[in-house]
Amino acid sequence: MTKTVLVTGASSGIGRAQALTFLENGYRVYGVDKDENPGFLNELRFIKLDLTGDLTPLFTSLPEVDILCNTAGILDDYRPLHETSDEDWEQIFAINLTATIKITRFYLQKMLEKKSGIIINMCSIASFLAGGGGAAYTASKHALAGLTKQIALDYADKNIQVFGLAPGAVKTAMTAADFEPGGQADLVTEQTPIKRWLDPQEVADVSLFLASGKAAAMQGEIIKIDGGWSLK
Repeated sequence: MTKTVLVTGASSGIGRAQALTFLENGYRVYGVDKDENPGFLNELRFIKLDLTGDLTPLFTSLPEVDILCNTAGILDDYRPLHETSDEDWEQIFAINLTATIKITRFYLQKMLEKKSGIIINMCSIASFLAGGGGAAYTASKHALAGLTKQIALDYADKNIQVFGLAPGAVKTAMTAADFEPGGQADLVTEQTPIKRWLDPQEVADVSLFLASGKAAAMQGEIIKIDGGWSLK
């Protein structure tokens, strides 16, 4: 039976790579994003939606999934706390944490009924370390790691697998400013042990493995894909 995957943030970056990878491997894929349809392969079922708003259109269009990839997220320009407004803080948490909570809670209901499901949350090296973002981003990703571990424990005996992915520096549209004059691209490359940025496909490939059923003995792991950054 063809399994259904939902990828949030599917229009670009890691989400786009995940959606394309699942499509290429025979999954039925739904993508949701506030931006336009990424325009690859007609087989992608796309829902344009701001995840900080009313999620009813998503839940109506797609009442259940087998695999949920909570990938949508935003950065905070490395702002320290004293430069982070209430609005900035709320926006970061709305995308990076609250949307994931709401979407996961909805699809958990069906997963519990079926006693089957896989949830993959997009954590970050900022889920473990300071310096991977500013105050709001780091706090939101630490919180997401905690959520990932707790729901993994709560539903482990219900045959619902929960994982986190913790990428380091990935070259995407979201990090494009780092590659502009005066950006941090060269500095990050130098500080990353493998001496390069990651490609979104490298994160998508790990996502596919976790969703494949070949990781049946794993639960609650937050897998670092950071080129060795966290070894330091």
